Amino acid sequence: MDQLNIHRVPSQPFIRQGKPLQPATSPKQSFLEQLNDAIQTQPLKISKHASERLRDRNIQITDAEWAHVTEKVNEARQKGIKDSLVLMDKAALIVSAKNATVITAMDRMEAKNQLFTNIDGTIVLN
Repeated sequence: MDQLNIHRVPSQPFIRQGKPLQPATSPKQSFLEQLNDAIQTQPLKISKHASERLRDRNIQITDAEWAHVTEKVNEARQKGIKDSLVLMDKAALIVSAKNATVITAMDRMEAKNQLFTNIDGTIVLN
């Protein structure tokens, strides 16, 4: 019978020279973080129709109020809202959260007797 020779190599730990290994950041996490940052900072656009309604109805919305509306619409988008009704003290806005676009605007008195359809969220601002 043939003899089988087995050569065993002693196991020794591999010692790496240089700087220690750093745990890699998961590519999915960094992509998700970038995506969330992009979503959160998306400014609102005002459609031509909404711009005309704001002007025709003499609705004045300050920069601070727009910033607050933008923040809340971005928050709604993160929660899956696509189209929302934004109720403010002096105005009611229909906003496509998905596209970050104000679709139309009316003053609160006009909005009082309206039926709003095709919205899946409402944002009430004080």
